[in-house]
Amino acid sequence: MAAAIGSPSRAAASAPSRAAAGTAPSRAVLRVASAGPSPRRRGAVAAAAMQPAKAVAAEASTAAAELNGAAVAGMARPDAMGRFGKFGGKYVPETLMHALTELESAFHALATDEEFQKELDGILKDYVGRESPLYFAERLTEHYKRADGTGPLIYLKREDLNHTGAHKINNAVAQALLAKRLGKQRIIAETGAGQHGVATATVCARFGLQCIIYMGAQDMERQALNVFRMRLLGAEVRPVHSGTATLKDATSEAIRDWVTNVETTHYILGSVAGPHPYPMMVREFHKVIGQETRRQAMDKWGGKPDVLVACVGGGSNAMGLFHEFVDDQDVRLIGVEAAGHGVDTDKHAATLTKGEVGVLHGSMSYLLQDDDGQVIEPHSISAGLDYPGVGPEHSFLKDIGRAEYDSVTDQEALDAFKRVSRLEGIIPALETSHALAYLEKLCPTLPDGVRVVVNCSGRGDKDVHTASKYLEV
Repeated sequence: MAAAIGSPSRAAASAPSRAAAGTAPSRAVLRVASAGPSPRRRGAVAAAAMQPAKAVAAEASTAAAELNGAAVAGMARPDAMGRFGKFGGKYVPETLMHALTELESAFHALATDEEFQKELDGILKDYVGRESPLYFAERLTEHYKRADGTGPLIYLKREDLNHTGAHKINNAVAQALLAKRLGKQRIIAETGAGQHGVATATVCARFGLQCIIYMGAQDMERQALNVFRMRLLGAEVRPVHSGTATLKDATSEAIRDWVTNVETTHYILGSVAGPHPYPMMVREFHKVIGQETRRQAMDKWGGKPDVLVACVGGGSNAMGLFHEFVDDQDVRLIGVEAAGHGVDTDKHAATLTKGEVGVLHGSMSYLLQDDDGQVIEPHSISAGLDYPGVGPEHSFLKDIGRAEYDSVTDQEALDAFKRVSRLEGIIPALETSHALAYLEKLCPTLPDGVRVVVNCSGRGDKDVHTASKYLEV
């Protein structure tokens, strides 16, 4: 079964209705082809799985008309099938169906378990260090003032100040507690930039759980500091040399492990991607970011933010910030992807900007793929954004027009990395630097006094070595 994960499958191509209902075919895999009109895809690979690109566009247009505005406020996201519109679902081998069903049941039970919530809240406060500050970036605000003295006001949601240095700890703590309730003592996780790996290794040390982290060999080289941190914390870090040796391949290896050891193992997936219930569950564990932001904004200026900006790879930090405000139609939601060398080159990771609909790692979403539905190697200077897919809820928000998605290049991100370090004394992660770089495009378009909150999703200590190869300081 596990050997089939990396290749398209006829069974998986006809799986959507069954998988969404909770019954995946025995040869369903975690990656299948896309929705495009290529003749090579219409037959064995994509006949029943997805619609042609034009049909997808038409459906998206209809969905936007029906669902945007007030209708979004009344929606359950996701539905009972684990779908956000047509995105999401469970495209997994039967081996994993029971584990996913068990996980979903446990998640819903614990959501109303006062003892669990009290324990989680206590750890988030005393161990993670929540709540994270909403910081007025005075010098960055001054930087974006126009000649007449007008301009937006820039705030940073300081997730970089959490224990372990990023937002990832929110989800890792909660899933580790959940795993303990399920009686699972062996934890696996994937990591790209290493922040999720460090967070997972940290909580496993805290709770006395066995920890195995899968990480692409290429990412291990550029994130050597985080590799050492994980091993120092007691985790076994397994290098992945297959494919592009980056986050996609690390995720595939983690899923293979889970298929083999499902009875004893819990997979702490690090983003709002993967099969249901992970996109919903990870979002729920990160929504504290947006909840705090709403409360802090009310305390600071008596209102809401006007614009929210966050980087998007898989999309967990962005969904954590956005979710609280999805129903507030007067709040703009902007996700920033990695344009790499440029979206018109073959060296980028701008999935929502340039991708097509397909299935990867158990979920239907936008993907970077070729005419045969094979995943295209992504590129980003940021290991955490170097992923060819994206969480299904982001795909849904894009298609209904509720959120906007754009991209910035490696060089623009590096410039922001240096700019924010010099102006605010904050060294941001290269992932975060993509969101900060977007201010160069956004701020000149905004009226005076508009309040912009950027999610400072992680600190940049891990990226200093990489940045030093490109920046003169």
